[in-house]
Amino acid sequence: MISRRSFARTLVAAPMAVAASGTAFGQDDYPNRTLQLVVGFPAGQASDIGARLMARQMAEELKQSVYVDNKPGATGIIAHQFVKGAAPDGYTFLFGSTATLAINPSLFRKLPYDPLKDFAPVALLWVSPMFLVAAPDLPVNSFGEAVAYAKAHPGKTAYGSGGSGSTQHIAMELLKKELGLDMMHVPYKGTPGMLNDLMAGRIDFAFESASSIVPYIQAKSVKVLATSVAARLPIMPDVPTIAEQGLPGFEAVTWAAFVAPAGTSAPVVARLNEAANKGLASKDMTENFAKTYAQPRPGTPAELEAFLRKEIDKWGKAVAASGAQVD
Repeated sequence: MISRRSFARTLVAAPMAVAASGTAFGQDDYPNRTLQLVVGFPAGQASDIGARLMARQMAEELKQSVYVDNKPGATGIIAHQFVKGAAPDGYTFLFGSTATLAINPSLFRKLPYDPLKDFAPVALLWVSPMFLVAAPDLPVNSFGEAVAYAKAHPGKTAYGSGGSGSTQHIAMELLKKELGLDMMHVPYKGTPGMLNDLMAGRIDFAFESASSIVPYIQAKSVKVLATSVAARLPIMPDVPTIAEQGLPGFEAVTWAAFVAPAGTSAPVVARLNEAANKGLASKDMTENFAKTYAQPRPGTPAELEAFLRKEIDKWGKAVAASGAQVD
């Protein structure tokens, strides 16, 4: 005969056993329903297009639908806060970027999320090169000549960006810091206006992403001086890197990554990582990389975490040098 105390212990233990078995079953059965990929950019932008292509590839691999949920605004903060507060069950994950995961922590004094504490790294997806370009009539034709020109005109040489705090802005500040240059920043409300003034010679230099600037380089509307990736690009093998022109190790690229809410289990993260890496190798993604000049970077969650730490440190120093700050 069971005593009242033993019976009470059995009632308490039973739900715990069910919960434990349910957790194990959930991981073994994962995923068994639609997943939500949160994107902090408006639908139709280049980042959103890449995220949607990845969602489609991962849906095929995971055998479940992956719903893309656009939550734009506040430089990605809205989307990141949403995922930070989501259940860590692997059914909600985030498309993050250089700006949102590496630059925002230094740019915003009161950022409501911590990229390393509030998220579990899943997979680095790709990196996108940037090009250093000059106005067509500027008397420089190489990176070395551009540096000499800027040093000869301290405080008078102007560079443009699509906005204060943008990746392009902070990348140029990083270059200025490394070379000890005194250049004036001219922020614009978007890339088109900046490029118009660059081509007209109203500003001297700019850093710009490959997807935006390559057509202008090919049309010779701007002068290309260098690329910011570690190795020369197949699309423009004659364009040297900044790293090989006096700044070994210099790399300033835009990138994209998947992260999940902190506390997401290792087996679930591993499953998402596997699906992401396979998606990067798909035909659709390969074709997209050829159009956008991005470079796939498959890897492990641990490699992404190490990458994030380095990027946060690097861009933090550049933000500090720029003086850019958002309250």
